[in-house]
Amino acid sequence: MQRIPPGYSQGFVGGVRWAATKTVHNGGRSVKIFAEELGGNDFVSCNFYRTASGLVAKPCEMPLEKVERFLRKFSLE
Repeated sequence: MQRIPPGYSQGFVGGVRWAATKTVHNGGRSVKIFAEELGGNDFVSCNFYRTASGLVAKPCEMPLEKVERFLRKFSLE
């Protein structure tokens, strides 16, 4: 998640171009990541919350594994 800067950016996952938007709220205590495959139909969406016990991920209608895989493989242009 740290590799994606706040705002809009583009990058690649496995040679496929993606657009990602990172929105930071509450002084960094909550973060939303939304990314979509450019020229395709795939997307990733997840909210992250910093709590006293650590970082909590809440994916939006998709498995957490899909979000984790995207975040591991996404590289900025």
